[in-house]
Amino acid sequence: MIIKMIEYVSAFAEDKDTARDIRNNIISPALANNEEVILDFTGISSATQSFIHALIRELIKEFGIDCLDKMKFKECNQQVKTIIQIVVAYIQDSQDDEYYSKG
Repeated sequence: MIIKMIEYVSAFAEDKDTARDIRNNIISPALANNEEVILDFTGISSATQSFIHALIRELIKEFGIDCLDKMKFKECNQQVKTIIQIVVAYIQDSQDDEYYSKG
């Protein structure tokens, strides 16, 4: 499944409610059906950390970190790539902290 982000957000992806709707209504059902999800960022010049966080955090909680193997981030400029990398690293660190605090 290819999701053209520009069809849902402006060139500056910042609305975390929209990110949540994309996640809940499109991405999550696709992952539940074991589909590959391609997030096409063509036309997106920038995104906030809160947008990307809202887009993927709950997916990782629901499906595990391996769900990122079924997700591709396409046509991201350097700024968007950096934001995605920061958010993924933050989520992984948070999961590690949760894991080690239980022991």
